[in-house]
Amino acid sequence: MTRVAPFSDDAIGEAAELVRSGEPVAIATETVYGLAADATNAAAVARIYEAKGRPRFNPLIVHVPDLGAAGRIGELGPEALELARQHWPGPLTLVVPLKADAGIASLVTAGLATIALRVPSHRAMQALLRATGRPLAAPSANASGSISPTRAEHVLQSLDGKIELIVDDGPCGRGIESTIVAATGGALRLLRPGPILVDAPAGFGEAIESPGQLQSHYAPSKPLRLEVIEAASDEYLIGFGPVAGDSSLSRSGDSVEAAARLFDLLHFADMSPKPRIAVAPVPGEGLGIAINDRLRRAAGRRD
Repeated sequence: MTRVAPFSDDAIGEAAELVRSGEPVAIATETVYGLAADATNAAAVARIYEAKGRPRFNPLIVHVPDLGAAGRIGELGPEALELARQHWPGPLTLVVPLKADAGIASLVTAGLATIALRVPSHRAMQALLRATGRPLAAPSANASGSISPTRAEHVLQSLDGKIELIVDDGPCGRGIESTIVAATGGALRLLRPGPILVDAPAGFGEAIESPGQLQSHYAPSKPLRLEVIEAASDEYLIGFGPVAGDSSLSRSGDSVEAAARLFDLLHFADMSPKPRIAVAPVPGEGLGIAINDRLRRAAGRRD
């Protein structure tokens, strides 16, 4: 059963302990309740997807306590800095280039070279950020496809039994998700409208840049073959369970471990000397649905 704890120092302390141990917790923000986990821990991020039943590995927004913390993770150009100084803390998310040494799990960015960053203004999320000392990936705290939660009871209805703790700090003030703006060079682009009004044209590239976009994700440069039990001599085989491979998503067949390793192993295989990539079968249930969705997208694209 999921426990609901009113906002307090003790509740934040308990939530921080869970986050540091690799578990996601639900917590209020000024927009909607978020399902927060350590953005530097791939297994913790995979548990977000597991709890939500998220159908695709979309990029997740990373919450940080202040502008300085954001600058240690992403490259904030002049346009991004101007927006950040105007609207942070608050319901604005900036998509910026990811720094190579940021330490963010690749599952957070869906293997992309950009990252979505936000400095929240809500006391509960700010308290959790400071108590954990970690950047927190936090999509909305609801099952995928259901209505975004603006009260703790909404989270409980959707995720009861799938997470350990909800920190209840009353209804969210804004009630809709943050505005998302891409500041990746060139003109600013509005990727998702929200509470903050930004003078930027709507604009979407071919690749996913933020939550909610359905364009192609990162795909390797090499041909990718799926459902492979035995690889050809020119294929780098990514195994799973009983199929050992050159490397393995999870030798024990654990879907959380597989999700956590997915993008890292695709990158690793793409850099290997072998000209083609093969992936062992992954059962299509639970997180396996999202893993297979991601693999099918990668296999369908050729650079």
